Amino acid sequence: MHFKQLLKPLIVSCVTFSAAAVYAQQIDETYNQKIREYTTDTRFLPSSVLNLLDDPKVPSPRKHFGTIIGAPGVLHHTTEIYGYFQKLAQSSPYITVQQQGTSEEGRPIQLVAIGNEDAIKRVAHYQKQLALLADPRKVTPQELEKMLGDTKVVYYINGGLHSPEMGSPEMVMELAYRLITGQTEDIKTIRENIIVIINPVSEPDGWDKQVDWYNRYTKNRKDYEDGFPRVPYWGKYTYHDNNRDGLQMSQALTKAMYKIYFDWHPTVMLDLHESVPLLYISTGTGPYNEAVDPITIGEWQTMANHEMTALAAQGLPGVFTWAFYDGWNPGYAFFIANNHNSVGRFYETFGNAGATTYVRDLGNQKYSGDPVTSKEWYRPNPATEKVNWSYRNNINYMQAGVLAGLTYAANNRRLLLTNFYQKGVNAIKKGKEETPRAFVIPAAQRDPVMTAYLVNQLKGQGIEVHKANSGEYVVLLDQPYRNLAVSLLTKQNYPKDTKQPSYDDIAWTLGYLNGVDVKALDNVTYTASDLKLLTEDAKYTGKVEGEGTNYVINYKAQNTVLSALYWLKVQNKTSKAIVLDAKTTLAGIKDTLAAGSVVLQGITADQAKSITAQFGLDLAATKATATVKQHEVTLPRAAIYHSWFNTQDEGWVRFTFDQRGIPYASIEKDDLKAGDLRKKYDVIVVPKMRGTGSDFIHEIDKKFGPLPYTKTPEFPSHGFPDATADMTGGPGFDGINQLKLFVEAGGVLVTLDNSSTMIAETGITRDLDKVETPGLYHPGSIVNVKIRKSDSPIVYGFPEVFPIFKGISPLLQTKKSNRDMMVLQYGTKGLKDEEEYTGPIMGLPAPKPAKEPVVAKAKKEEPYVVSGMVRNEQTIVGHGGIFNVPVGAGRVVAFTFNPLHRYINLHDAPMVWNVLINWNQLGLGAAMPTGTEGNK
Repeated sequence: MHFKQLLKPLIVSCVTFSAAAVYAQQIDETYNQKIREYTTDTRFLPSSVLNLLDDPKVPSPRKHFGTIIGAPGVLHHTTEIYGYFQKLAQSSPYITVQQQGTSEEGRPIQLVAIGNEDAIKRVAHYQKQLALLADPRKVTPQELEKMLGDTKVVYYINGGLHSPEMGSPEMVMELAYRLITGQTEDIKTIRENIIVIINPVSEPDGWDKQVDWYNRYTKNRKDYEDGFPRVPYWGKYTYHDNNRDGLQMSQALTKAMYKIYFDWHPTVMLDLHESVPLLYISTGTGPYNEAVDPITIGEWQTMANHEMTALAAQGLPGVFTWAFYDGWNPGYAFFIANNHNSVGRFYETFGNAGATTYVRDLGNQKYSGDPVTSKEWYRPNPATEKVNWSYRNNINYMQAGVLAGLTYAANNRRLLLTNFYQKGVNAIKKGKEETPRAFVIPAAQRDPVMTAYLVNQLKGQGIEVHKANSGEYVVLLDQPYRNLAVSLLTKQNYPKDTKQPSYDDIAWTLGYLNGVDVKALDNVTYTASDLKLLTEDAKYTGKVEGEGTNYVINYKAQNTVLSALYWLKVQNKTSKAIVLDAKTTLAGIKDTLAAGSVVLQGITADQAKSITAQFGLDLAATKATATVKQHEVTLPRAAIYHSWFNTQDEGWVRFTFDQRGIPYASIEKDDLKAGDLRKKYDVIVVPKMRGTGSDFIHEIDKKFGPLPYTKTPEFPSHGFPDATADMTGGPGFDGINQLKLFVEAGGVLVTLDNSSTMIAETGITRDLDKVETPGLYHPGSIVNVKIRKSDSPIVYGFPEVFPIFKGISPLLQTKKSNRDMMVLQYGTKGLKDEEEYTGPIMGLPAPKPAKEPVVAKAKKEEPYVVSGMVRNEQTIVGHGGIFNVPVGAGRVVAFTFNPLHRYINLHDAPMVWNVLINWNQLGLGAAMPTGTEGNK
């Protein structure tokens, strides 16, 4: 039955969308004329985007706005885009608009639904049908046949995720008008068989900033390659990485997309992007994510080839598949669908970051080794080396591809729905027949708050989690999202011999990333009465045990300790927090207290109870007083530095601090140049940035200045989350000198990832040198590290060897005489230059023969790679992960990895929290001066 549907001609859409079709209603010839005028070459004009109807009741974009979509120099703000959709909903029974969420800056995130009158009236019915198909346990084979005849494909189109990719929010307005007014057979079949849902502007904050940026600065640029800076911010926290939040589910736009997914269970999700010429239709080069069902991988190929063929039949050059992106990482927005047995896909069309026409040079662009202008099996009709590219060209390509995709889905409704159901069947069968059969998350954990967090992340993905009567959490794998659970809770085995570089991070094992012990079970011994399905979020509430007025936190690098200390200081200014710098025992407390344990003094019983409830910390009350080496916590005045040329990772750091309730000031180049930093701050964190020391010093070239990023009546979205009268020039040498003076006066400078190299290159410290590592390839993976300075407060709470997340970033090293600055190293073996020399020494007498030592049984060597893949790992093992470098009276604490990466490696974050808790006690062998400026 389904093979017949597969045999339908691939070019069906381009035939019925041809200009020869006869329409019963009036064609809007003015719209046609403008499309032709704004398209720079007839080869860039597919017939499928012509011949919009001039509907007497429903306003076209031309009638509503006064211009067609894709007009030169014309872009619309989110209020205008949403306003047009509301107007369509008022004028047609085929469309509705509903709010799905609210952005961090308060803008609505709207969802448009389009279908025939039956679809719109019976939305709840079709949503219920798809929810049942998503869980085959609820559908018998007899019911399936009937359901397939009474269920519509839901096709989810996601637009405007990346703000400078400016085609999709405008294109979907024209697409929606076409879908609700068109009378061709293909359009009517789409309305009959599909519900099309559209998220027009999934990042509304960034879109408005980008529209204002275009109108303020870039509309009249003559050369696309002139190096003019981009808008500094999109969302409040995320930039391009807003498309890397699919596992964390941390941002408002991601939460809205998950709500859309679970409300509708769309059969297909298409995310619209712009970056490569002229249209890439995603299939990926491989390696493919191991958890994706083979049916989905086949659907990627079938749909992409159908659309490429349909566009080739309309004469469009530059359409290709395969050569861009791999298909491995599950954290992209469109992978929400793939992770849940739907079909997740994306386009990359060719955009100009606005509505201006440019001559674009494609000559140097290569993907998977081939020039983008070469004819290949995956690119049957390449473009020329240069193209005169307009905004309307981009709209044409994107809309023609979407129309071809919708036509395929409409003509293959039953096949797509059957495949969707079958993928759930396959997952359940694997859960019953293959190992593991379940995962157990034990109750006893180093940080129970993170255990609850992990459980809630799984639940947020729709994965069923049970709680056993004995306290542990259990994930049984005979469930529809079994493959996703296995992917999230086991190690990733990325092939070392893959021919293409990875597109992004290649490991995401959530147990390691959250510091939670997870065990796989090959046999399930629980009975139904032993387990209860979690329907509410998990929450850990700490407890108070013992008697006394001193309350002790046995420190195990729990994520919420610093948060609790800041909270307590606000609640009780006379309270004290004492850090124990050595392990010890105290009367009335059964466990040995680890170094870094915190004694809270002068707090009330109610405040202790609040700490257990709000922060999930266990407290041991005691009357005893510790006598080991200790120091009082002086909470620092923290600042987070940002540049104006690269704010991506800085936003994640701010988000993490905000989530943890850690107060900070956001500072930038002008704050450095103003000086007196030590009077204002104790710790300055410099998040990961791209570039060199020169980029850190000078940032955006002054030739583009002055370049204000300020809120004005004309450009109201600008000036947030920070503002400046001029983005150019950087801190300059004066600002760098002020930063050095800050450290020399006793401040602590914390640098993350590549920023550590940048700071070393500025000369703030001269004790760190960049290390060359020939052949090292280290895409984001989970790897083992080893503590070298066990008495360093930076690593309090961590075992000697533990996993961290590390991606591609430069390495640093000190001279051999300064290796005591290395707090943490990669892997467990030392560097070759640290191996003890045992040979003869000329000029010294030969040593007396020593008795043969008793050789202790060698400890099992821990592997370097825990999850993911590293090529030539021997070039990194032994090198420094964290350096604690004295500079005057202060410190540079340099991380050569990013412990605050995308809010996903939360297990690593407490190393940064340790620096803040102990910022004035980081000296090697001697405490640093406490000073008088901190929040004691």
